[in-house]
Amino acid sequence: MTAFRTCSAIAMLLAIHCAQAADAPVKASVADLIKASRPSDWRPLDPDNTLYMEIPGGRVVIEMAPAFAPNHVANIKALVRERYFDGLAIVRAQDNWVVQWGDPNETEPKPMKTAQRTLPGEFTVPLKNDRHFTRLPDRDGYAPQVGHSNGFPSARDPKSGRAWLTHCYGAVGVGRDNGSDSGGGAELYAVIGHAPRHLDRNITVVGRVVSGMPLLSTLPRGTAPMGFYDTPDKNVPIKAIRLAADVPQAERSKLEVMRTDSAAYQAVVEAQRNRGGPWNKVPAGYIELCNAPIPVREPAVRH
Repeated sequence: MTAFRTCSAIAMLLAIHCAQAADAPVKASVADLIKASRPSDWRPLDPDNTLYMEIPGGRVVIEMAPAFAPNHVANIKALVRERYFDGLAIVRAQDNWVVQWGDPNETEPKPMKTAQRTLPGEFTVPLKNDRHFTRLPDRDGYAPQVGHSNGFPSARDPKSGRAWLTHCYGAVGVGRDNGSDSGGGAELYAVIGHAPRHLDRNITVVGRVVSGMPLLSTLPRGTAPMGFYDTPDKNVPIKAIRLAADVPQAERSKLEVMRTDSAAYQAVVEAQRNRGGPWNKVPAGYIELCNAPIPVREPAVRH
């Protein structure tokens, strides 16, 4: 992969936004802005908070957010390190909803060695936990304020003093029963459809998929109620789930996420709010939280 041209990035951004064509201003696309970004606009994934789920189609990379669910993230790490998920399965694929994985055997569940089966829900956290919040400019129907916290779509309510992660596409949450304390991370799901934001503050969200969503979103849909697979042979086997920190360096996925507190990302958001180019006739002038892209890329090779 060739290096991105990073010199004079600010000048390039200004030129893209301000250059005048014969009839109308030329506006930057997200691709233009990514090319103009600087290395400092990107951050690597933290190997201590990144999971690799290996399924027949390949690797799904999940970034966890301990600031929003510290106890559940710690418990999931314990489950992973005791190899709890190895040999379990994706048991549910509900159209326009979620893919869910865990233990298919409900009558004789797989024992746990060190992890806890259930924990009190971490649906919201104090605002002080959310130290990297960057607010989006537009109103949201589900929260007083929405934006991004270190790459995770998030929301907050200054009156209650609480913050939470939102159910955008790719969000990873903890399955539970009716009780708020009936999940612990042994059953996880990823959103594969239109963002079910009404689930916000009702389920513990622990992170998001940063790579491999096509492997999940294209799985055959389950035909039993709620999209569960009706026979064991339809379950999708999980070969292993590993913490990136426990995987040899050479076998790790090389990915970095655009910093959502950077000027480059604010330009990306604006490019989506007011799309340019000859195809777009009516710019929206608005962006919804779950429609704001968070660029992920392989690091540029510098020669």
